Amino acid sequence: MDEKRPKRRKDKYNPYTLTEKEDKHFLSFQDGQGMLRELQITKELFEVLNRFELDDLSILNEWDRHYEHSELTEISLYSRAAMPPESVEETVFRNLRYEALHRAIKQLPEVQRRRLILYYFMGLTYAQIAEKEGCTFQAIGKSISAAEKRLKKILE
Repeated sequence: MDEKRPKRRKDKYNPYTLTEKEDKHFLSFQDGQGMLRELQITKELFEVLNRFELDDLSILNEWDRHYEHSELTEISLYSRAAMPPESVEETVFRNLRYEALHRAIKQLPEVQRRRLILYYFMGLTYAQIAEKEGCTFQAIGKSISAAEKRLKKILE
């Protein structure tokens, strides 16, 4: 009769087994001393436990298919982060570079500084800056290129 029931998968939280023999229903398990015990139960209790076992199996299958099973430690989360956290030294170094860059930008002529800021920090295109300032696209390109060359010299 067991062949009619779906195949069951046991886990450590489901210590019992349900069986049917000649229209009798049994629940078997190991007791605390490791002895196998078998109890005859009513058909109603058998059906309730059977339904519970099927639901439990469904949950186990969902867990296997949809949940991550790797150990989530601080190290594994950092290694999987899109932007891993930077060290204190890296933060300090980055801030020093930004300060040096901003000091160098302040040394540029006003027109170059303004155009460079509009392009790099405000995200405007050469054409948008040219329209805003009433000049040609090429003039903006030359101005920003000259500003970049001057910044390189200042930062060396």
